[in-house]
Amino acid sequence: MKILVVDDEIKLADAIGELLVRHKYLADVVYEAQDGLYYAQNGDYDCIILDVMMPQMDGFEVAERLRKAKCNVPILMLTAKDDVASRVKGLDCGADDYLAKPFAVEELLARVRALTRRKAEIVSDILTYGDIQLNTNNYTLSCGSKNVPLGAKEYEILHMMLSNPTQVFSKDVIISRVWGLDSDITENNVEAYMSFLRKKLFFVGSKVNIASKRLLGYHLEYNS
Repeated sequence: MKILVVDDEIKLADAIGELLVRHKYLADVVYEAQDGLYYAQNGDYDCIILDVMMPQMDGFEVAERLRKAKCNVPILMLTAKDDVASRVKGLDCGADDYLAKPFAVEELLARVRALTRRKAEIVSDILTYGDIQLNTNNYTLSCGSKNVPLGAKEYEILHMMLSNPTQVFSKDVIISRVWGLDSDITENNVEAYMSFLRKKLFFVGSKVNIASKRLLGYHLEYNS
């Protein structure tokens, strides 16, 4: 499970990130709303912990923008305001849950567990696009009656692209999301994996192609 923490209170944000890591979550921590928007739209998260009171852009606007961008990751809003009007506004902007500061760490973790469990319950075992299906249980790519197994990194790349089929993914984004920000993987490795995936799409007879946009990255296209 991977969690994004967005809070301009640096010490609190770092403490939440460390707490999540101690409880076996992966956590990215950012301190500005604009960075939160970027990470949420370009990362693969199971939950977003989002502070309300931030300069330049508050958490309400961040949540609203994410929902308008079709980002359906569960959002837990944190706020020093515990009045009914603030809670209603947060929920109306797209938040899934609301937790007032100060809070007990046990309650924070319980709410994260509930939100990530809820997300897992609605995620299908099969991702589809065009004429292909990706089975998330056995890492198998299928088209009609033909199928082929995928390697771990092939699966992660294709899963990312099928989850956001209209998005263009830069090589840097692919590296950070599949191998991690501290990886020594190069752009040549990304190109190699794209070649592997294209060959497997061809093998199963799919009309789906991994197209490239010069200087921008890769995206899926379906030639029906």
